[in-house]
Amino acid sequence: MRARLENNLLFLHCDDVPPYKKTGSQVRNTYFWALKAIAAHAPYARDWEFDPEVWVALQRLLLSFAESGYLGLRETLLEFPPNTPIPDPLRAVSTWE
Repeated sequence: MRARLENNLLFLHCDDVPPYKKTGSQVRNTYFWALKAIAAHAPYARDWEFDPEVWVALQRLLLSFAESGYLGLRETLLEFPPNTPIPDPLRAVSTWE
């Protein structure tokens, strides 16, 4: 998922956040609701925001879903722009584009 940092907030690109589908996969829908639950702001068709206070929870959530084997790396790995310092709590689940 494309990620960026602005003003000490983490933003996930709206096109990369998993969509909720009423008749979709239970795992993907659970993933959607788990991410939405810890987001500071999760507007429709706009980037989702995460406060630094939840970055450890976000890391654990991404690791848990990645290890489940149901979701691919592109769905559970944060991709930051090149030369962006990755915050310590997110290093285990992050890379650069």
